[in-house]
Amino acid sequence: MLSPNKPVTSPPAPPRFRTSGISGAQIGILFAALTLLISIPIWTHPLPPLSDYVNHLARMQIIVQLQANPLASNFYELNWQVIPNLTMDFIVPALARVMNIYTAGSTYIVAMFALLISGTLALNRVLVGRWTVLPLFAFPLVYNYVFLVGLMNYLFGIGIALWALSGWIALRDRPWPLRYLLSIVSVVALFFCHLSALGIYGVGILSFEVLRLWDWRRELGVRRIADFVLSGFPFLAAAPLLYLSPTMNLISNTYWEQRGKIDGLMYVISDYSDIAAFALTAIMATGVVWAVRHRILRFHPLVFVLLVVGGAVYFALPRIMFDTYMTDQRVPIGIAFMLFACGDLHLRHRLVRRGFLVVLIVLIAGRLIEIDYNWSQLSDSTSQFRSSVRRIQPGSKVFVAYADRSLGEDVRDLGLVHAACIAAIEKGALVTTLFTVFGKQVLHAKPEYKDYVDAIDGTPPQTAQLIVAAEHPVPGTPAFWLNWTKFDYLYVLFTEDEAPNPDPSRLRLVADGDRFQLYRILRPGMTGTPESMNVIKSKTRFD
Repeated sequence: MLSPNKPVTSPPAPPRFRTSGISGAQIGILFAALTLLISIPIWTHPLPPLSDYVNHLARMQIIVQLQANPLASNFYELNWQVIPNLTMDFIVPALARVMNIYTAGSTYIVAMFALLISGTLALNRVLVGRWTVLPLFAFPLVYNYVFLVGLMNYLFGIGIALWALSGWIALRDRPWPLRYLLSIVSVVALFFCHLSALGIYGVGILSFEVLRLWDWRRELGVRRIADFVLSGFPFLAAAPLLYLSPTMNLISNTYWEQRGKIDGLMYVISDYSDIAAFALTAIMATGVVWAVRHRILRFHPLVFVLLVVGGAVYFALPRIMFDTYMTDQRVPIGIAFMLFACGDLHLRHRLVRRGFLVVLIVLIAGRLIEIDYNWSQLSDSTSQFRSSVRRIQPGSKVFVAYADRSLGEDVRDLGLVHAACIAAIEKGALVTTLFTVFGKQVLHAKPEYKDYVDAIDGTPPQTAQLIVAAEHPVPGTPAFWLNWTKFDYLYVLFTEDEAPNPDPSRLRLVADGDRFQLYRILRPGMTGTPESMNVIKSKTRFD
C-alpha cells in the first residue's frame, strides 16, 4: 500500500522521439487539406449509395417539414424520447433550415470525417506527447463497410469517443473532479450518439486503466485498485438514461452468431474491391514493418492492451443487441482509429519524410479512385430512381417489396435498399421501409397508419408473398402486408431486366429502371393503362 505521504505520480512513460520531423502547424495544415481531399466524393455525389443513410435523411426532412408540410404530417408524428440514436436528429434538421437536406447531410458526413481524424490526432498527442503524422494514415479508413451501410450516428460517436478518451488521459494526473466531470459529460453525449459508440469509449478507458494498473503492479494497494474501479464511475450516468429510454423494451432482442467475425475485421478496410482492400493493407503493413525495422516507428504500450481488450469484447458481443444489427461487427473500426493513435512516427530525415508523405497521398488517392469510380457507376441507378420518384403523386402511400428476398446483401446493392425513402423526402410520401421503430427512432406513423408501415425494420416481402397476402392470407402475416392493395404505388427492388408484371390485374408499370420497377396499384374502378404507354424504360430517359 502507498504511504500517505508519498506523492502520486504517473507510471514511467515509454521512450519517445524528441521531434517528429513535421511541426504541429504543418500537421494541422495537412489535416485540413486532406479532409477537403477525402470529402470530394461526398460533395460530387449529393446522394451517395449508402444503405441506411437515405432512410435517415428522409427522417431529417420530415422533422424539418412536419409542421409546415401537410403531406408528411398526414402520415407521421414525432415522439421525442430518450433514445441512444439522436445525433443526426439534432444536427441535420438544424442545418437543413439554412440549406437543402442533401447538402445538410453531406455537411454532417464531412464533419464526421473531420471528427474521426482530429480525434485520432488528439489521442495520439496525449499518448506520445507531441503531434505526429501517423494518425493521418487513418484517412483512407473513413470509407469503410460500416460507413457504406450508413451507420452515421455510430461513426460520429466514434469521433466523440476519441476526443473523450483524449481528455481523460490528458486530465489523468490533474484533480479528479475535472476528469470525472468531463467523462460524465462525454458519457451522456455518447449515449445520445449510439450505445455502441459509448461502448468504444468504454473499451478505451478500460484499456488505458488496465495499462496503468499493470505499470503500477509493483506498488499495488487498495488505493490503486479503488482508483482503477472508480474509473468506471462516470458510465453510471448512462444507467438512468437507458432506464428512461424505450430502447430498454428491445433488450430481449439479442442474438449471438460466431460466423461473420472475420467479416467484421475485414469491414475496417474493405469497400467495393477486395483487390483494393488487399493493396491498401499490403502498403500499410509494408510501411509499418519497414518503419519499425529502421526504428522510426514506435508504439505506445496501449496498442497491445487495446488489441487484447478490444478483441475480447469483439468476440464476446452478440450480432444483434437491443434489436440493432451488426453490434459486434461495427466494433473493429472504432478500435482501428485508436490503434492509429498509438504510433510515434519519426520523420526527421527529409527523404524519409517525403517518402511517407508520398505513401499517404497514394493511399488516399487509391481510396478516392475506388470510391468515386464505384459511386459514378452506381449514380446512374440513383438518377433513375430519383426520376421514377418524380412520377409519384405527392402525399402517396408507397409499398416496397423485393423480387428476391435473398438479394440486397451485396455491397453494390446497398444504395438501392432504402432508395424508396427518396419519395418521403421529395413527395411527402408514406414509405413502408422508413425507420419508425419504437425505441429506435423518434419518428412514428400516426395511429391510423400504424398498420401501413414496417414497425420492426424487417426485410420487405417478395412480390409473390404479397399476392398470397391479397388472395389467401394466412395467420401471422404482418398487417402492412395485408394492406398493400390500399397503397398507391409499389416499388419492386432487385428485379431482372424486363421483368414481367407480377400481378397485371392489380399493378400498372410506371417506371422500369436498373434493378427496380415502379408500379401503380390499381384500385377498383381504375383502368389499367397498357404498360407500353407512359412508362419509363430507357435508361437514357432517366439521365
